[in-house]
Amino acid sequence: MERTDGAWPVTEQAVGADGPAGVAAGGIIGRDRELKALRADIGRTGLDTLSGRKAARSRVLLVAGRPGSGRTALAEELARAVAGDYPGGLYRLRLTEPDGRPVPPEDAARDLLGALGGSAPAGAAEDELTEAVRAALAGRRCLLLLDDAADPGQVHELIPDTPGCLVVAVSEGPLTGITDVRPCTLGGLGTTAAVALLARYAGRTRVTVDPQAAQTLVEECGGRPAALLLAGGWLAGRPTASVADAVLGMRGLPSGTDRAARADPGAAAPVSGDGPSIRPVARAFRLAYGGLPPAAAVLLRLLALAPAGFADAQIASALAGCPLSVARALLAELAARGMLRPVDEPPGLPGGPAYRLPGCLFPLVDAVLREREKPAAVGTARARMLERLVRQLRSCRAEAERDAEPAARAWLEKLPRELRFPSRPAAGVWLDTRLPVLRTAVRVAVEEGEPATQARRLLSALARALLAHRGEEAAAPELYPLHQLALEAAERHRLVPEQAAAHVNLADLDAAAGRVRDAVARYRSALEAAREAGDRALTGRALESLGAAYEELEDWQRAADWYGRALSLRLSRGDLAAETRLYGRLGTVHGRAGDWEESLRDWRAAAAGCRRLRDDAGHARALGELAWTQERAGRPEESLRTGAEALAAARRAGDRRLAAGIQLRTADTLDRLGDPVAAGVQRAAAQRLLSETPEPA
Repeated sequence: MERTDGAWPVTEQAVGADGPAGVAAGGIIGRDRELKALRADIGRTGLDTLSGRKAARSRVLLVAGRPGSGRTALAEELARAVAGDYPGGLYRLRLTEPDGRPVPPEDAARDLLGALGGSAPAGAAEDELTEAVRAALAGRRCLLLLDDAADPGQVHELIPDTPGCLVVAVSEGPLTGITDVRPCTLGGLGTTAAVALLARYAGRTRVTVDPQAAQTLVEECGGRPAALLLAGGWLAGRPTASVADAVLGMRGLPSGTDRAARADPGAAAPVSGDGPSIRPVARAFRLAYGGLPPAAAVLLRLLALAPAGFADAQIASALAGCPLSVARALLAELAARGMLRPVDEPPGLPGGPAYRLPGCLFPLVDAVLREREKPAAVGTARARMLERLVRQLRSCRAEAERDAEPAARAWLEKLPRELRFPSRPAAGVWLDTRLPVLRTAVRVAVEEGEPATQARRLLSALARALLAHRGEEAAAPELYPLHQLALEAAERHRLVPEQAAAHVNLADLDAAAGRVRDAVARYRSALEAAREAGDRALTGRALESLGAAYEELEDWQRAADWYGRALSLRLSRGDLAAETRLYGRLGTVHGRAGDWEESLRDWRAAAAGCRRLRDDAGHARALGELAWTQERAGRPEESLRTGAEALAAARRAGDRRLAAGIQLRTADTLDRLGDPVAAGVQRAAAQRLLSETPEPA
């Protein structure tokens, strides 16, 4: 489906001064009564107060209505109106994707927690996350806007345990089970307000010259704001059409300006999903879709594939296979015709203005996609989009690494300018802003069974970008669910080595979060999968990690056993660096267990390995540990000789801090041998070294 510039004509938008821009500028129309009632409900006495109890939780207001009723617009208007009363800030969360998938509760809680400046351990359970959210909200006066809640449970878990906050929830139905909810149920707009909304798009002149047709069009739209926007957008795109033509189009009849032909020959066919609950919106969509130029119609269909219904020029151009400039123009045209909603983002993000496909339109757009596009074309468009996201993430990561990695700089220089970021901070802002969309893209790629390599590349690119910009500790909470998805994808496609790698990554994060016994179970699963796959490198990593986990649990015997197994594997492969590291780990756990002879042998082997590797600093550390072990084993004279060797190695390495540490240990040994004068000399020398050594950055 790749197309050249010439195959993507862009039509002029026939939108007047009172067109779609006025929707945002003028605010909502016709909801004054509902807005006044909602504001009054904020301060109204609750059931707790009436019963003599102090309110324990925040006031919850519900804006209820069918998709397309303007429920989100009303909630946003209320939030803007009262935001000044909540100095703790306004926080927005979308709880359902346009395709109807609920946003995972962990994602919602983690996003809110991050916005509040809080944190939770990687892999924290849902209840732990929501508890952390409530703790972060304690003592604040905040406003939470929870959009498109699919069920009461999604809202209940996020209600702050403080009466100073306000929760505004948007849902189709009641929030059963949540105490003292103040509902505001929306129906269609009244005729006067609906005509005024229509005039914003269609222009006042056409509405004024034919008021009867305007009222009829409002009736055809059921007063539903989404349907009115679509009908108004159809008129905005056809300056010679009358409001009566729009009425005929809503009824499925050819209009006076459209009898000869339609822009899309199949547009007048019934729209799938045209049930009673969305019939006005579905009919208005049929009208608006039928009036689209071919290029815009193709892009709109393909936007059903966009993650979370989100699209900027990068995503749109990848889906449609068109240039970025054309994608920007087509997105703006679709927004002008009421089919997309602008997304408020920080200025200057690559990709230009961003838009979202409204949830009420998603099933209609998806149905047209399935009816009009062949599966092969859909697969190709999705693959192009995922590949574009991978390249953007790689660019984002490279921008963070360009100062330290020559390879990253070289790769960026070859990248097309439109895929580059102007600076590292700009790349970081893009990553933070788009993270919910990127998460959804990864999750859908895994759930939809995308080719294993493509889903894995996207997941890996996101994980690496997060690590590059945030570092291991800060990125860990986001990495944990990504590795869970990697495990799910590996199990689905029976990729055993990838299963082992995912188990190891998750176990590492469990161990870092203090869930060491959980980590042990995962390391064992990783070991089993690695052995099944015949992957000796992963097997060795799992064996060593099991040793580290048992060392953390202070189970010295088990730790030594697993380290010993890992060492045997490394010895068979001739990996000197790994052997040396494992000898050191064995020396530590054998020493902790009081097995001095084994510990001495291990540290001697570790020191020999460092010498063969020409690692003077490592050699000094190993000799220092050997000296310390010799003293504890009752061999102080040997300890002094070994300590002198360690000091010489540290000096060769030029590591003053390490040399000072060895001298301080030597001083302790001399004290035990009853030579305080020599001990004092060693301590004085160590202090001189430390005073001459700058503190590490």
